[in-house]
Amino acid sequence: METKQIPSSIFGLVGKRLDYSFSRAYFSEKFEKLKLTDHEYRNFEMDREYLLSRFRESVTYDPQTRTTNGKSEIIRGLNVTIPYKEDMLKVVDHISEEAKAIGAINTVVIEDNIWTGHNTDCYGFAKSLENLPPIQKNALILGTGGASKAIAYTLEALQIPYLFVSRNPQDEYIISYTALNKEVMQSVGLIVNTTPLGVTPEVHLRPEIPYECLNESHLLYDLVYNPAQTMFMKLGQRHGAQVTNGYQMLVHQAEKAWELWNN
Repeated sequence: METKQIPSSIFGLVGKRLDYSFSRAYFSEKFEKLKLTDHEYRNFEMDREYLLSRFRESVTYDPQTRTTNGKSEIIRGLNVTIPYKEDMLKVVDHISEEAKAIGAINTVVIEDNIWTGHNTDCYGFAKSLENLPPIQKNALILGTGGASKAIAYTLEALQIPYLFVSRNPQDEYIISYTALNKEVMQSVGLIVNTTPLGVTPEVHLRPEIPYECLNESHLLYDLVYNPAQTMFMKLGQRHGAQVTNGYQMLVHQAEKAWELWNN
């Protein structure tokens, strides 16, 4: 009797410039620790046009016919990073209520080729705040991309008032970087950078905020985690602010994604 081959489980990260990504190393190490030799994590780096028109078809694995090096495989889950968290809304079949409310997807569960989009960034951010000083004032969210929406969703749940900061403000809840004067800076306690400014290898970049207005009452939270200390964090620390990067948020959101993939 022929033994039925169990297909390998494929997971991966969708995004751009993924050489320095957290997810592949994290999950590959996790699979090794759990002795999941039939699990593999891959980087899926592409442009937006490919994501919207061809990506899903290219990874629709049929374990009966689609193989790599003679092994059958099936894709089970994806992480999604900058700049495709909003674009992924157009790729999936179903969207969780939380991801729908946020307007961005960072995790996709795939079962029987049905793609369901979730957002675990909000969970990861909320969990990471538990080990930081409580936020006593308002918050600023630097950037208006997909990651910023999860931060805003979490702050709303925590009843922390916030404003977005953008180079091109579009409505009353978004202000420009040029509006960040001393009065505004004194009214906030938490400043979250959701832009990719400062990520490796462009470590010299940072959001253009008035760092001279910072003091020990400010907490600067950078979603960038590579390098571990960004220029945004260094300049904040230089003026007395408390600083943290996005590593713990990434760990918490990754574990939540793993839970969803295995639910």
